Amino acid sequence: MPKNLEISFLLDFYGDMLTEKQRSMVEYYYNDDLSLSEIAENEGITRQGVRDAIKRAEGQLLEMEERLSLASRFRRMQEELETVQECAKLLKQANDRGGRIPEIEDYATRILASAERMAET
Repeated sequence: MPKNLEISFLLDFYGDMLTEKQRSMVEYYYNDDLSLSEIAENEGITRQGVRDAIKRAEGQLLEMEERLSLASRFRRMQEELETVQECAKLLKQANDRGGRIPEIEDYATRILASAERMAET
């Protein structure tokens, strides 16, 4: 994953653990695509001060992920959920081709419904 997307993703998970100033600067830089100079002007500090704050925040976000692994677990769960959904759809298709056993149809439908509810949360 490109660094800008990775930091933005980690910000969603751990942003509340940063200071308000750090979080806003990282959001400006990664989510709003502002330059260091633009952020410095908005915040009334030097460009170097903005860069240092962003680098510190990036380090904290990466360290939190290394220790807690919440974002990587979330990604894996999303991938596995997509696999479950795809397999349930394929099961329904195979059942349709094989004579449509009601019990298999019911289980596949329930699996899909459960997976869709999980995806919504």
